[in-house]
Amino acid sequence: MSEQISEHAHSHRGNIAKLALGALGIVYGDIGTSPLYAFRETFEGHGLEVSRDGALGAASLAFWALIVVITIKYLMLVMKADNKGEGGILALVASMPKKLGKKASAILIALGIFGTALLYGDGMITPAISVLSAVEGMKVATTALNDWIIPISIVILVGLFMVQRRGTHKIGRVFGPLMLVWFGVLALLGIGQIAQEPSVLGALNPLRVLHFFQEYGFNGFLALGSIFLVVTGGEALYADMGHFGRKPIQFGWFTLVLPALSLNYMGQGALLIRRPEAIDNPFFEMAPRALIWPLVILATLATIIASQALISGAFSLTTQAMRLDYLPRLQVRQTSADHQGQVYVPVVNWILMVACIGLVLGFRTSSNLAAAYGIAVTMTMAITTLLFMAVAQHNWGWSKAKTLAIGLPLLAIDMSFFIAQIAKIPHGGWFALVIGAAQFLMMTTWRRGRTVVAEVIKRGQTPIESFVATLPESDWQRVPGTAAYLFKEAGAIPPALMVNLKHNRVLHEQVLLISIDSDDVPTITPSDRVVATKVGPGLWKVMVRFGFMDVPDLPEALRHMTTPAVDVDEITYFLGRETVVATNNDLMGPIRERIFVFQNRTAASAARFFNLPSKSVFEVGTTIDL
Repeated sequence: MSEQISEHAHSHRGNIAKLALGALGIVYGDIGTSPLYAFRETFEGHGLEVSRDGALGAASLAFWALIVVITIKYLMLVMKADNKGEGGILALVASMPKKLGKKASAILIALGIFGTALLYGDGMITPAISVLSAVEGMKVATTALNDWIIPISIVILVGLFMVQRRGTHKIGRVFGPLMLVWFGVLALLGIGQIAQEPSVLGALNPLRVLHFFQEYGFNGFLALGSIFLVVTGGEALYADMGHFGRKPIQFGWFTLVLPALSLNYMGQGALLIRRPEAIDNPFFEMAPRALIWPLVILATLATIIASQALISGAFSLTTQAMRLDYLPRLQVRQTSADHQGQVYVPVVNWILMVACIGLVLGFRTSSNLAAAYGIAVTMTMAITTLLFMAVAQHNWGWSKAKTLAIGLPLLAIDMSFFIAQIAKIPHGGWFALVIGAAQFLMMTTWRRGRTVVAEVIKRGQTPIESFVATLPESDWQRVPGTAAYLFKEAGAIPPALMVNLKHNRVLHEQVLLISIDSDDVPTITPSDRVVATKVGPGLWKVMVRFGFMDVPDLPEALRHMTTPAVDVDEITYFLGRETVVATNNDLMGPIRERIFVFQNRTAASAARFFNLPSKSVFEVGTTIDL
């Protein structure tokens, strides 16, 4: 018996280790490439002269930021606030406690949506700054290729976005092992420098942080805006939790990522103690001259992987927002038959590509881009802390005193980083804020517009009970076959059905009144997705539920329906197609009305979104005045 338990435990540990290896490429790509530029920007980005106390203080700040923000806040606290195993700020929004008042809940949800919107700006900047900083390593080896840094970076970015349509599942197998090599190299580079300057280990003393601020004063506080680059991947840890689980992510962090990053930042501090002039590019200066080119290649591959993680995150974020009805339906392609979370959103892909290329051409160096990077993430992290505090107190039963004792210090750290970032706004930080504000406007406008349209449609609705009562007296002809009518309101007859009856005077033998609901849980098992209730002769009310991480394949969901017995391949789908017209009636405001009209026109059809067979779809159009 004990042998069986031991074998099971060994197998479980092996599975965690395998998942942790896979997590290296997806989860830790962003935070794992921060050593390329974080230390350099801490000093050069704020005009600080490198001193012994300054180098020790910067190394101490980097180490303790990893401990407090990543280890304590995210891995030990926030990642426990999952939604059926899924993480990320949208999952946290979906977990908002029901006990909160309507006003407080609305404020927190709005903050969560704003935090989500800010992540799109991060998704644009991360690939640009990561790839550019890696390619800039060529300058350490030779100055002959300086003029080629921008063209090479653009070529890499274009190639990266061009292959997105193929999905990450084929190349994902090499991500983990490659990042394993990368973190190993980070550790070795750090150890080599620490061996030459062991006194840098004094940075483990948190009092060195105070010495840093004493050395540089107010400029030292502003440097927090660049030290924050050390922990920019914190939200990615949380957002990607559903792909690997909390334990494998924690296992990878404590056994490899945290030690490697800590050693590398200590190593950069040791290098700067000995050679302050190395601040131009301390990461590549740590390596022996003969290994610069292999390191540039490895760093470029690592930044491509880090960029891939952010791009995939943007796709996942978009699909989650669509499920929760904060974005219009967009074309989504499933790229893996085995992993439903691996999706490709063409519109998002091309917008990100154009934005990344524009950022490289506009800012031209990773140092300039660093001025735009970080402010969006600091705001998102602060919002995450606020949402976490609400969940901890109202969902977990924490006392108010415990919630404040744990949450307020974390919020104070987040706000310190944010205030230090404010100085970046005129130098490029405005970009992420503009992107976030624009995306927030788009998301809230769509949500409001959908609510207004639903209210307008509801005024002319026919309740199912009233419709069924008229069936015996009606002169409609019943025809063979099964018709499915899609409508959001579960208790009413779809307008498409009423229009069809008015013009054609026919009703199919079997009629499915399908209402599709996007639930606030990540996934729903196929057997629980469909509930059919008979409401009249040959008339069925069908509720179909999808989680916000599920791929909404309606025909596949209906195959799991036990009653009524229908041939799914023979169903004819009738869809309502609303044409929305702005009329300036003050329901939304003239600008938001026009934005919503544009969103509605560009939204992908329900047929494509729900994977309906095109030959079996009829659309019935109606016009709605806002």
